[in-house]
Amino acid sequence: MSRQTNRGTESKKMSSELFTLTYGALVTQLCKDYENDEDVNKQLDKMGYNIGVRLIEDFLARSNVGRCHDFRETADVIAKVAFKMYLGITPGITNWSPAGDEFSLILENNPLVDFVELPDNHSSLIYSNLLCGVLRGALEMVQMAVEAKFVQDTLKGDGVTEIRMRFIRRIEDNLPAGEE
Repeated sequence: MSRQTNRGTESKKMSSELFTLTYGALVTQLCKDYENDEDVNKQLDKMGYNIGVRLIEDFLARSNVGRCHDFRETADVIAKVAFKMYLGITPGITNWSPAGDEFSLILENNPLVDFVELPDNHSSLIYSNLLCGVLRGALEMVQMAVEAKFVQDTLKGDGVTEIRMRFIRRIEDNLPAGEE
């Protein structure tokens, strides 16, 4: 039995490393295809958004998480369930705004940046910007408009990676009159 468990752990580790390396190749190609880091950052966000829009169905089906009642509950589900499920990490949740509409996700360890070093000529590249797009896209599909942005990044010499999340508004379904 431990042999099988060990094999499963090794398989997950290999899958994680393969994903990390594949993601690195994607970012490298985007850097070749676009003239500046800002355009690469926009593409990573756009790709992440499209992934998030599709990933939310898988997440809801696999996690059995019900509807969140507020932004704090949403933050807990993102950090403790979604990040754990898809990246194998549990970010900390800190720096809540007094109004409760902003918080920070602190990633002590960002698996996307394993084996990565930013070249000097890409100092404004937000290497893991895909994550911000995933968060925006997934939350939009559950009627929550949010802003997500990196404010700290270990690739840029910061001690941790920090994603700042800000609740913008609830998205109301615009159903035609008479339909429910």
